[in-house]
Amino acid sequence: MAEKTYRIGGMDCANCAREVETGVARLSGVNSVRVDFATAKMRLDGDVPFEVLKQRVEALGKTIEDPSLNPAPQGGEGLNTPLDVMGKGSEGGVSGFARYLLARRETQLAVVGGAVVLLALAARLLFPGLVPVADALYVLATLVAGYPIARSGLRTLFINRDFNINLLMTLAAVGAIFIQETAEAATVIFLFAIGEALEGYTADRARNSLRGLMTLAPAQAVRLRLTPSEPLPPTAHAERFTSPRLQEAGMRAEEVVPVEDLRLGDRILVRPGERIPMDGDVLAGESGVNQSPITGESLPVHKSPGAPVFAGTVNGDGALEIRVTRLAANNTLSRIIRLVEEAQSVRAPSQRLIDRFARVYTPGVVVVAALVALLPPLLFNAPFYDVPGVTQGWLYRALELLVIACPCSLVISTPVTIISAITAAARRGVLIKGGAHLEALGSVKAVAFDKTGTLTTGQPAVLDVRSVDCETGEDCAGNDDLLALAAAVERRSTHPLAQAIVRAAEERDLHDRYAPAEAVTTLAGRGIQGQVNGKTVTVGSHSLFDLEHPHAANLCDQIEAAEAGGQTAMLLSDGERVRGFIAVADAARADSRAVVNDLKALGLFTVMLTGDNAAVAESVGRAVGVGEIRAGLLPADKVDAVKDLQARYGAVVMVGDGINDTPALAAASVGVAMGGAGSAQALETADVALMADDLTQLPYAVRLSRFARDIIRQNIGLSLGMKLAFMLLAVAGLGTMWLAVFADMGMSLAVTLNGMRPLRTK
Repeated sequence: MAEKTYRIGGMDCANCAREVETGVARLSGVNSVRVDFATAKMRLDGDVPFEVLKQRVEALGKTIEDPSLNPAPQGGEGLNTPLDVMGKGSEGGVSGFARYLLARRETQLAVVGGAVVLLALAARLLFPGLVPVADALYVLATLVAGYPIARSGLRTLFINRDFNINLLMTLAAVGAIFIQETAEAATVIFLFAIGEALEGYTADRARNSLRGLMTLAPAQAVRLRLTPSEPLPPTAHAERFTSPRLQEAGMRAEEVVPVEDLRLGDRILVRPGERIPMDGDVLAGESGVNQSPITGESLPVHKSPGAPVFAGTVNGDGALEIRVTRLAANNTLSRIIRLVEEAQSVRAPSQRLIDRFARVYTPGVVVVAALVALLPPLLFNAPFYDVPGVTQGWLYRALELLVIACPCSLVISTPVTIISAITAAARRGVLIKGGAHLEALGSVKAVAFDKTGTLTTGQPAVLDVRSVDCETGEDCAGNDDLLALAAAVERRSTHPLAQAIVRAAEERDLHDRYAPAEAVTTLAGRGIQGQVNGKTVTVGSHSLFDLEHPHAANLCDQIEAAEAGGQTAMLLSDGERVRGFIAVADAARADSRAVVNDLKALGLFTVMLTGDNAAVAESVGRAVGVGEIRAGLLPADKVDAVKDLQARYGAVVMVGDGINDTPALAAASVGVAMGGAGSAQALETADVALMADDLTQLPYAVRLSRFARDIIRQNIGLSLGMKLAFMLLAVAGLGTMWLAVFADMGMSLAVTLNGMRPLRTK
């Protein structure tokens, strides 16, 4: 059976995911099941009827929805979706929470219970003779608000053989009624129910920051089609915009269609100001496109025919005709959403530790509470029940412990922070593929960079042309002829250095001076050779010319000086003599040095790993300011270098292009790929992808991960510290049950809001 995904509702606490996971795993036919609190989704591998699943999930107090029965569209806002959609779809503030309370049966009962508590309080204050009636109302409020809590606790006990938070609160409420503390029983249950609802509400708000991504792409598109006067043959679909016969047979028309109906090769129209509905290539028109929702780039990117565009980005002031290159289910936005969801479901090490702790913590608290209630009265003749006006009984103190021990704030402290940090990074065009990688990025001590395409632009350019017949300079006829002759041969090659020469010739309008070379032959990594105007023209390395084409010593000196400066020199012979050389270099990115300095300011050691020669590596390394340079490395050598850095510094980041550097990316503690938006391989291979090929986002990602790590530590420390303080107050007889649950509710809200800070902090 293929894995199926279901939406789970009512998961107010992170512990709820484990309860559903455990309960469903006990069903016959389930091979494996995973429930993610972050995304509120259950992934099930097995053959289980949906009605059986629904019965089990609802028995555990949650709801389940099969998305295949009601699939959500790719977008939901038509052709013009507002730019800022993060968090859209759920009203915030007090009014939003009120709507949340009235939307669910459990919270509706809590509201009714709260109203009965107020009625009982008013009866006791205004009519002292109605104390028995007030006590009865408190018991009624406890039963009404506590019914779903008790049902969940007991069903989890019977189905999963597990103590959960709801069972703790049920025991505390029953115990309070038993010792005639009816007002405290009702208050505890009401505050707990509202606190759980508040946790669920804030968790949904955090989830909505991801759901907002789903509304970035419109649900519909304007498809351009031909309306021929004669029926089109079945094979004409792909040719309709390229076949002159078909174009002459009809005229073009526009139709609005769901994006799911678009097929590869379809042509769509995007008007100024509209969102681009699909990934594609521009066929006609020019415009600036705001790609910030996908790549995080702050400025619009100019698009002209041939340029790629991404679903969810915003067209500027020009109309674009676009050919669809990816289907709706597999476009860049859909892949980002899928990967972010998967990332949020990957538990961080701290979260896994807390989950293991919570499994033994709750039943352990019940045992400790029983010992607190029984041992002092049995061993020291301490009062079991309260002594009015003197001291609290140990039964009451034990009930306080049950209330205080509620682990909600502890369990929720990590996942909300992970959700917020990963979503905040995605807004900036940084895809972090899991909480484990987020935590690892915050603890790295060294950063290793690939050179080409990472610290450099990845596109070699001609920096110098020197003919032996004249001085250096673009206006020199000898230099121009040398470049034109080289371009005639290199035009037949796809090598990056060859393309740099061809581009330079085109820029100087020299590309038509000579016809393209004939009988072109590649010289085994040393150069290229071809026939131009009957002459054998060779373009190759200095070592090749030293062996086969004698040249002047002063030319050697010039070439060695260029190579010492990090340039690659290619000499040219026209078959009769050596004409000179062309120097090409891959220039450093304009922001590489600033990024390296920023990382150094964060206390990170920087290293450049490259397969290029030592002279070129030294030149680039000095230009960008890395702390160490390693040149002449094969892919296996880069892996060894990463392992050596790990032995010296511990956690290491490797930054590369996601394809050529895959072995080193996999070996590093965190692999960071450049240009994820344009490369499916980069999205799949690395732990972190910089969508816009923007290296400046790397220091941001490190700061964000450290910020998230600090928040997680703060939340865990605050939760444990608060619980320890109230446990000591309870044992000392200085606390109350309602104050304990109020403090626990407040702490749960505090850690949740603290965990959402990455969404609000720049």
